[in-house]
Amino acid sequence: MQSEALTLYKLIILYILEKVDFPLSNAQVSNFILEKEYTNYFTIQQAISELIESDLILCETIRNTTLYKVTESGRETLEYFNNQISDAIKKDIIDYLKENKYTLREEVSTLSDYFQSKPNEYVVRCQVKEKDSSVIELNLTVPSEEEASTICNNWRGKSQEVYSFIVKTLMISKDSEETDTEI
Repeated sequence: MQSEALTLYKLIILYILEKVDFPLSNAQVSNFILEKEYTNYFTIQQAISELIESDLILCETIRNTTLYKVTESGRETLEYFNNQISDAIKKDIIDYLKENKYTLREEVSTLSDYFQSKPNEYVVRCQVKEKDSSVIELNLTVPSEEEASTICNNWRGKSQEVYSFIVKTLMISKDSEETDTEI
């Protein structure tokens, strides 16, 4: 593969990550590049791997999802080589991010993972993040890996409902509870 082409793919990845204020998953970055037919999946993975090795992007793996963020060195590199990305590609990226920003953010802001803490005991960590802050973080202990996995699988679809229930329940004052029971 030509070195120039691989460099362009790396710059595209840096540009995408720099334009959002939240991490993106491997699938999200790859989907954009594959959709536009810039290159193939294996070349994208090679570019991502080299960006990680060069400390231009950071990666964090949560369960089966790897999330990427651009580093300060990555921003500096992008600033220096920004002119090597055509205006057409930049426009494609901006349009894609505008069109999909809320979906992209939601996909990576609702996180869940689990680990075994003792024999027959698993801790499930469910989280909704906004930027670098947790909106809600819930740790549950369950007796089996199957239950832990099920909770993780259901968290994305149920997190808003759980959050609303918890907030509503905790916002009820003792006085209103007494009033409700007297009626």
